[in-house]
Amino acid sequence: MAPLFVLVVLLLVGLALVLAGRARAVALVGGDTTALASRPAYHGAFLLLAALVPAASVLIVWAMAGPVLTGWLVVASLGEALAPLDAAERGVLLASASEFAAGRGFGTPSPLVENAAMAYRSMGSAVHWLFGFLATSGAVAGALWGWRKIAPRWPARPYVERAIITLLGAAAGLAILTTLAIIFSLVLESIRFFQLVSPIDFLFGLHWSPQSAYAGVGGEAGTRTGEVFGALPVLAGTLLITAIAIAIAAPVGLLSAIYLSEYASDPARAILKPVLEILAGIPTIVYGFFAALSVAPFVRQMGEAVGLSVSSQSALAAGLVMGVMIIPFVSSLSDDIIRAVPQTLRDASAALGATRSETIVKTVLPAAMPGVVSALLLAISRAIGETMIVVMAAGLAANLTLNPFEAVTTVTVQIVTLLVGDQAFDSAKTLSAFALGLMLFTITLMFNILALKIVTKYRQNYD
Repeated sequence: MAPLFVLVVLLLVGLALVLAGRARAVALVGGDTTALASRPAYHGAFLLLAALVPAASVLIVWAMAGPVLTGWLVVASLGEALAPLDAAERGVLLASASEFAAGRGFGTPSPLVENAAMAYRSMGSAVHWLFGFLATSGAVAGALWGWRKIAPRWPARPYVERAIITLLGAAAGLAILTTLAIIFSLVLESIRFFQLVSPIDFLFGLHWSPQSAYAGVGGEAGTRTGEVFGALPVLAGTLLITAIAIAIAAPVGLLSAIYLSEYASDPARAILKPVLEILAGIPTIVYGFFAALSVAPFVRQMGEAVGLSVSSQSALAAGLVMGVMIIPFVSSLSDDIIRAVPQTLRDASAALGATRSETIVKTVLPAAMPGVVSALLLAISRAIGETMIVVMAAGLAANLTLNPFEAVTTVTVQIVTLLVGDQAFDSAKTLSAFALGLMLFTITLMFNILALKIVTKYRQNYD
């Protein structure tokens, strides 16, 4: 059954439940809605929740326990065929059978794998229908219970609002759990890496060449492993390109925001702001092509014209294009923030004899500074996380330099390079990607803490 068809059916059923609950509440009071303890809409929402909660609970259990139950049924159905295999071989066989059952297998499966794949299909279908029946039964039972609960004096509103608050809390909790899971995975794999490579060598080493390192299966690193995992050149390249990008985006974006919010007429603003925001919708691969084919040759030619030695792939070319890319992040957000400054502050400044420019510099911008800092932080995070422009315009060479005319690389580019292809997650080379990710996460966290302090300082003055 097509997922789109199922979604449409569920939406129609939900709408029908809302309308039915509303109609029943109105009918019970003969059309006089003032006699209801809650509005008819709350009774409709209550009937929908009564059917949705048990069905959603079954689906959540299905998502967590369905694959496990299917695996148990497959093992039980194969029986003696799996007896000669040890635990590792059985796990590999079941994983391969699961892939073939889902249509993702490669090659010709063995008879045992083919039988296991057939068992996966049949048992998976049985589990699918079982949980589908349970979910449908739960929804019907819940709807019947909710239908009987609807009454003129039934307080449906508190139940609906409590359910909405619970849903919002669950969404916030899910975001927190996701963040904790990301941190846990980064820290866990980074600890494995630092068991092979000294943290001192990683943080302060001056040479980054993981391709020349070797590590045997099981994580036995070579004698020179620690000497090629110095992350300082990669970090320096990241900060250099980000600094160039922010040096372009911050003044251009902020000045554009000031013009759009304080000086531009409404017709000009209606045209200029959407045109400026188009830059944010251009795919990064297009920026990468532009940087590699147009900006990088132009930078090299201009450098040679004045007697400078410029690499064909340079940090300056990547930084310039990246700066253009993140201008909308600064300008659009800063424009909205500046326009949100109360007009009374502008009027008070004008009443004291300040000109428009003096009002902007001494009143509007300080009041908008917390939001402007947030916009700049978002732009910095976007620049730090960019990959395609750096790959195509700055290259992969990990050079420890502050010269913008030389080729450099960034943390994100190296993470992608280390994890591309079939990699074994037991070598220092692959595990170094997680250490780089943890370092990048720490840097971003420090930026957030700094921005929070700045925002707190200015809020105390202008709240």
